[in-house]
Amino acid sequence: MFTLLLVEDNELNRDMLSRRLERQGFRVVCAVDGEDGYRVARAERPDLILMDMHLPVMDGWEVTRRLKAEPDTRPTPVIALTADAMTGDREKALAAGCDDYDTKPVDLPRLLDKIRALIGHGGNG
Repeated sequence: MFTLLLVEDNELNRDMLSRRLERQGFRVVCAVDGEDGYRVARAERPDLILMDMHLPVMDGWEVTRRLKAEPDTRPTPVIALTADAMTGDREKALAAGCDDYDTKPVDLPRLLDKIRALIGHGGNG
């Protein structure tokens, strides 16, 4: 079973997405802000991180840069999840070290395709 880390400060978004991913067969651990996400990523060593970019304490760009700067967490794929869909936002996320980018509200089939492309099929489906 693949483990996903969902770093999301919005409780409704976090609960809804984590339940939907668990129904797909993933183990989901959550973090509520950037600092928590950084700590949990280093402790849990998830197979993939879903990173909200607008987070309290430390934003998703900074968390990603820090994780990608460390040898132990550098290989972990990160998908930026953001409501930002402006020109240049995808490039900004990729420049911070994210491996892919997706917009909110989340389109689950599209997100699952991106997750599976980065870690393999995984899950029950």
